[in-house]
Amino acid sequence: MQKMRIIYAFSLSAILLIASVAVRPSIATAADGANPAPDTAPALRIPIKQVTMKNGLRVILSEDHSAPTYSICVDYNVGSRNERAGRTGFAHLFEHMMFQGSENVGKGEMNMVVQNNGGGMNGTTDKDRTVYFETLPANQLDLGLFLESDRMRSLAINQANLDNQRNAVQEERRLRVDNQPYGKTFDTVDDLAYVNLPYKHSVIGSMEDLNAASLDDVTQFFKMYYAPNNAVLVLVGDFKSDEALVKIEKYFGNIPQQSNPPAVDMTEPASTKEQRANLEDALARVPRLDMAYRITPGYTPDWYALDVLGDILTNGQSSRLYQELVKDKAMVTGVGGGAGNDRGPALFRFIASVKPGIAPADVEKTIEADVERIQKDGVTAEELAKTLTRDRVSHLQSLQGTLGRAFGIGEFAVNFGNPELINQGDAAYAKVTRADVQRVAQKYLTQNNRIVVITMPKAAAPAGSGQ
Repeated sequence: MQKMRIIYAFSLSAILLIASVAVRPSIATAADGANPAPDTAPALRIPIKQVTMKNGLRVILSEDHSAPTYSICVDYNVGSRNERAGRTGFAHLFEHMMFQGSENVGKGEMNMVVQNNGGGMNGTTDKDRTVYFETLPANQLDLGLFLESDRMRSLAINQANLDNQRNAVQEERRLRVDNQPYGKTFDTVDDLAYVNLPYKHSVIGSMEDLNAASLDDVTQFFKMYYAPNNAVLVLVGDFKSDEALVKIEKYFGNIPQQSNPPAVDMTEPASTKEQRANLEDALARVPRLDMAYRITPGYTPDWYALDVLGDILTNGQSSRLYQELVKDKAMVTGVGGGAGNDRGPALFRFIASVKPGIAPADVEKTIEADVERIQKDGVTAEELAKTLTRDRVSHLQSLQGTLGRAFGIGEFAVNFGNPELINQGDAAYAKVTRADVQRVAQKYLTQNNRIVVITMPKAAAPAGSGQ
């Protein structure tokens, strides 16, 4: 649920977004230096019931009978941070492998069965976790539980499935990274930002490491990380918790527990100097500036203040950087960014698509100047009030569907050990003051803590050069 934004000039979606989150009159403008008056609207609370089964599977239930549907998320506590040197890309590879059939479900059958019963499904992998999810009618609760338990218990791991999914992941890398404009820019930023392996390498992995993966490698990876004691099952929607727990025990209770995976060291040494790189990209058409700062993990008190800072600088056409870089000075076609919410040390990013004829260094100086103004003078009461309202609206919108709630609860449970964080966001944001925003800008957005990557279009090779 990482919050990253890029706002483009003349973007219809951005205009509609801003129109939909107009500041409500219940947020009052506070006196200079004070926090806005609290909103008197009652806080929304998502009901959460937690149970841990004998085999270690954590079960989180949230009943909601407003519509006859439910969503199930199975979150595995494994992401690219768990990989070792020479074997990167395994977590993402397994995201693909998990759709290749199991003891009682044929290859490709899972998706067909879910769709034929009026549902939808997918999976996703990031640095910190891997999650699989379905949304189905309420009368198909057994179906979702059966499908997820069958592949947890008996995934079809064989050489044929490994080879075809290895090829699929490598093709995905070609499409999304190697043959994509700015595809390698994000990897370069992460490589410069981190010293230790967990966050330093790409989630999708390298071609060499994917080629080196053996059947024994992936079998051991599955046994270690795809065990009930390394998973959280989240169920949100139209069901009765007592009945659902009986069914969960039926489908998951006899899956054997495995040894706990080794702990991952995500600590990073203190940053002492700026890191810079210049790239040439044959697929890029305009220069791009990426700036990043090393910050705290997600959902700490400092993180909430950093998230507010990112909104003030980049979120929407009224943000400081949009007003200056896009509207007033016409230096860029788009600018975005914000605070990452990783479970380990995260990054606060700025991304700007630079107009032809404008030097990326000049855009960098402009962003620096805006940051320095906040470090010196802080933000206004109006900016803070607007941002707190926008964040609350965004939070409420994410909870409208059962899948959004299940996805959020699973993330908070796996990454931060506390599913109740989904109910604590409003209060955490309400505690952020103008002084907090100024303080975190001074603490984290410093030159010695910064990574700068400038990506320039690569000139075409001259005719007859043999390139």
